[in-house]
Amino acid sequence: MISPKNKTSIEKKSQNKQSVAKKKKKKISSPKGIAHIHSTVNNTIVTITDLSGNVINWSSAGSIGYKGTKKATPYAAGIAAEAVAKACLALGVTTVDVKVNGIGRGKDAAIRSLATAGLQITSLEDVTPIPHNGCKPPKKPR
Repeated sequence: MISPKNKTSIEKKSQNKQSVAKKKKKKISSPKGIAHIHSTVNNTIVTITDLSGNVINWSSAGSIGYKGTKKATPYAAGIAAEAVAKACLALGVTTVDVKVNGIGRGKDAAIRSLATAGLQITSLEDVTPIPHNGCKPPKKPR
């Protein structure tokens, strides 16, 4: 049997667990942002920043829940981009400039998913680094 003294202490413990403070959602002052899509051979990372470069929200194919080779698929990249777009629309971002970086297969799917989720794309830029002469090739064997 539980005595009345123990009963009140159990109720207090359950009340303490429920009083955990939740994060306050910030409302973004500018409705314009920059969507950075980093598409590698193994994963696709989608980050949306404000115009000064502060991260508003991000997601990747791995953080959505895919593992292994499934992370490299265009479908996983599209799901990650859609999740970011929905979160940013809730915060007040409506238009984005898209900067694409990398050689992965998820670039196009991520761009399409941003557009279908409701974000208006104003510009599209490929910022993949390209060598202008590259590294010195190895010596030929004699």
